[in-house]
Amino acid sequence: MRRFRKIVSAAVLATLLVGGSTSGAAASGGPTPVGSLPGTAAWLADDSLGRPLPDPATATPSEVATFFQGLTDAQRQRLVRDHPAVVGNLDGAPVELRYAANAPAGARVLAYDPRGRGLIAQVMGDLESAEQIAVIVPGSDIDLSTFDRTARRAADLQAQAGDGTAVIAWAGYLTPSGIGLDQATGRLAAAGAERLSRLTAGLDAAGLPDPTLFCHSYGSVVCGLAAARTDARDIVVIGSPGMRADGVTGLHTEAHVWAVRSPDDWIRHVPHVRFLGLGHGADPTSPTFGATVLPAADVPAHDAYFDPGTSTMAAFAAIAAGDPR
Repeated sequence: MRRFRKIVSAAVLATLLVGGSTSGAAASGGPTPVGSLPGTAAWLADDSLGRPLPDPATATPSEVATFFQGLTDAQRQRLVRDHPAVVGNLDGAPVELRYAANAPAGARVLAYDPRGRGLIAQVMGDLESAEQIAVIVPGSDIDLSTFDRTARRAADLQAQAGDGTAVIAWAGYLTPSGIGLDQATGRLAAAGAERLSRLTAGLDAAGLPDPTLFCHSYGSVVCGLAAARTDARDIVVIGSPGMRADGVTGLHTEAHVWAVRSPDDWIRHVPHVRFLGLGHGADPTSPTFGATVLPAADVPAHDAYFDPGTSTMAAFAAIAAGDPR
């Protein structure tokens, strides 16, 4: 009974502590909608090409890429003009078309859905000519209203990694907001993992390099659930509450897995347990997990791993650039 109470207490503590920021912000805005994007019905009803357009809900990124390869430039531009919300969020569509479709949201926006709290993915650097690609997967409380945090980290990482590296700031899933059960369960992470795997499949369909995933806080839960379904070259786990796996072998990935946690990161207090769906399991920085652990003694807080001048940022840039010395 004592052990049972200890496990329950740990799971409750995980519920209260796990998050993506130290702010403890209350939930903001409405939920990000699921299901069809705006304009999907008109897209599917469009018979101007004499054949059906790929269903955004069922077509694979590879099938989408093949579809666009068979179009003329004029046909592609007309689809961008008539169906921007679909083309701009369609994994497998050519990068330049997605930028054009999302132009009102800013430069090099790879995905944009303003409904609810919103979803967005923005590219720093030249994605189409990049020799290396990195994707930053953020944790809790990141949406359109707070996306500047992730965008800033991506810009700093790209600048330090160099011109051959493009970095995608990916707020492409509904993150937990505020303090509550969502941080301690895998419900939102499972949905995010599906979206992340489609993103990486879209990069692959476009003939782009295998990405490195930088997964912060609750974002590492997303990456843990997506690992087996992505072709990531490296997975970097940052300030993690767990990846819903007992170790690297349980991720079923060929990626090199790195892990880092500062001694000053509050997330060290989160118990690494899983009980009745609560908690995210083993500590990725523990020796038994099997990840390569990076030093972080100079990182002062949970949100400071990407700060310029830190040892972690230098290591992240080297990994992103394909040179993890």
